Amino acid sequence: MLSPTALAAAFDRVTDYWSPKVIGRVNNQLLKAAKLKGELVWHAHDGQDELFYIVKGSLRIEFEDCAVELKKGDFLTVPSGIRHNPVAQDECWVLLIEPAETKHTGDEMTLRTRSLQEQLS
Repeated sequence: MLSPTALAAAFDRVTDYWSPKVIGRVNNQLLKAAKLKGELVWHAHDGQDELFYIVKGSLRIEFEDCAVELKKGDFLTVPSGIRHNPVAQDECWVLLIEPAETKHTGDEMTLRTRSLQEQLS
């Protein structure tokens, strides 16, 4: 039997900033809930696009030549290979949609980098 998931309730599983949790799947795309505060790290995802949908708060995504400000209800797709750095001045809730093989921080490894296994837990 199919049952709906309340998006806001899915964020209850997220207990740490920058630690996305997989909350669903559509074909090979994972839906991830993440709470963000501060900044992550400059990185890129070669071969995968990444969609950010702002559920609560606001987010600035820095690019090498500009920055984009997103607020509740906005979404932005970061194309494959584009270096970016997400920054949230205050707590921000984000729904991420990206291929299952997407590495959390691309090829950059930091203390905030989470493996797919960690994101599935």
